Amino acid sequence: MFTTRPTLQGTFGMVSSTHWLASQSAMAVLEGGGNACDAAVAGAFVLHVVEPHLNGPAGEVPILLAPAGGEVRVLCGQGVVPAGATVAHYTGLGLDLVPGTGPLAAAVPGAFDAWMLLLRDHGTKSLDDVLAYAIGYAEHGHAPVERVGESVETVRELFETEWTSSADVYLPGGKAPRPGELFANPALAATWRRLLAETAGAGDREARIDAAREVWRTGFIAEALVRQAARPTKDTTGERHTGTLTAADLAAWSATYETPATYDWNGWTVCKPGPWSQGPVLLQQLALLPPELPRYGSADYVHLLVENCKLAMADREAWYGDAADVPLDDLLSGAYNAARRALVGERADNDLRPGSPGGRTPRLSAHARVAAAAREGFEALGVGEPTVAKSPASPVPGEPEILVDGTTRGDTCHLDVVDRWGTMVSATPSGGWLQSNPVVPELGFPLGTRLQMTWLEEGLPNSLTPGRRPRTTLTPSIALRDGVPVMAFGTPGGDQQDQWQLHFLLAVALSGPVRGGPDLQGAIDAPNWHNDSFPGSFFPRGMRPGSVTVESRTDPAVVSELRRRGHDVTVGGPWSEGRLCVVARDPETGVLSAAANPRGMQGYAVGR
Repeated sequence: MFTTRPTLQGTFGMVSSTHWLASQSAMAVLEGGGNACDAAVAGAFVLHVVEPHLNGPAGEVPILLAPAGGEVRVLCGQGVVPAGATVAHYTGLGLDLVPGTGPLAAAVPGAFDAWMLLLRDHGTKSLDDVLAYAIGYAEHGHAPVERVGESVETVRELFETEWTSSADVYLPGGKAPRPGELFANPALAATWRRLLAETAGAGDREARIDAAREVWRTGFIAEALVRQAARPTKDTTGERHTGTLTAADLAAWSATYETPATYDWNGWTVCKPGPWSQGPVLLQQLALLPPELPRYGSADYVHLLVENCKLAMADREAWYGDAADVPLDDLLSGAYNAARRALVGERADNDLRPGSPGGRTPRLSAHARVAAAAREGFEALGVGEPTVAKSPASPVPGEPEILVDGTTRGDTCHLDVVDRWGTMVSATPSGGWLQSNPVVPELGFPLGTRLQMTWLEEGLPNSLTPGRRPRTTLTPSIALRDGVPVMAFGTPGGDQQDQWQLHFLLAVALSGPVRGGPDLQGAIDAPNWHNDSFPGSFFPRGMRPGSVTVESRTDPAVVSELRRRGHDVTVGGPWSEGRLCVVARDPETGVLSAAANPRGMQGYAVGR
């Protein structure tokens, strides 16, 4: 089939990410003798510089690691709820939702420590080596992609009148970043240079990395983050609030390793972060599949996957989180999903229908119940997807703009690496967006806003709970065949991530090979879709019951049949759905492969 780009193949190393500079920087580390973990860390810090509207050092990242010959592990870079961020504190301020921006929404930052832990435990390069690329682009500038400037323009008034430290970085001389003109972030470069200077005498490679972690947790970086959290800041409420993040919160937290959640399907084993993330939604969708699938791409096929997704997402709303035990074994069991599968009929069902795993009674938040009952809830409440920030003139549906009243949303990045030894890394960095909080003036980057994903209602799996992680949508993937890692993949897109990833995985599994390997690029390029029939994870937490958004390349006969079955179909742009990255390795031949998303004109795979 025709594809926008070739599926790359080689034997030395492969990188795929959402920005070409991150991909090439990671590849340069591989060329310099580094392994996949070294390369991923270098690429991640470049993403902070070149996609600041999509991620930052004070955001978060789940990382899946498959060491050559070792077991797949999850490295959790999702920080917890600060000790002072109680439901009572927020409701006492008159709030019924955590604001979508500002310091009240800031969790303990998690991304930096996770990348440092990966580098210390599994890398070989020094701190100077992996930070060199990010420092270079921040200090000397890079040519920004269009969306950086578009994002800044849509918050120009907010930056100029309220978040003036952000204007200092992103509106120098009143001018937003423009493609073809170098844009630098000297404050960020100075932060990393000071970090290197303060840790220079710490000892060997590992000791120096640990010293950098301490600087983040208790040194000049921590001090600046806490000062910023205490500054009254205008947020999505239209009022100015201070945050809850303290020095004690920062000092007490570190990234951790975990066992992944897994599911076996048709010879594949798919590994995901646990139910503090959205990851098991992909596993549940696999568990819901019947033994025989309808023809790929047909109306029957799309209808089945949309209806299955609704059931899995309803279970996410009732059962996923970090504030209560999650009955994941029951949720993924054969008997439970056979019963759930029987709920899918010939027509679309627009109700939010969580199940009762192990006989337990599901409990939805009051806000979710209101959103589900409000059939016009998409307009009334907002779908809250953190898809790529767009210009207000963009015709692409499902991609919310950033408003001057502080109602902002960001998106996410993704990065996959495989090296010549067979180690794989899959990571989805997010949060700490330039449009989430004011830039910390001493550091050059903002705090994150991940607490907006929690509920201000006690007793739910995703209730705002000090010391617990807010449930995130971030969900990288590693897939195994016969127990051996063969593919690392993922995508930005918030609630859409495990929809697009399922569609991609099935396309790979059901397609014929190309050049002796999987047709990765063809699976990425195939027309994609998503639905919003569940409460969105981001402020203001709305939903659009019955919605399905498809790319205009979708067969019109499929669109007509979906509408006949009761789906509310929106036809979007021809290349508007999906942001996939992927790398792969054939364990028999050692051949490596990679592909990247053409949508948005910035994702790229490199390798040899």
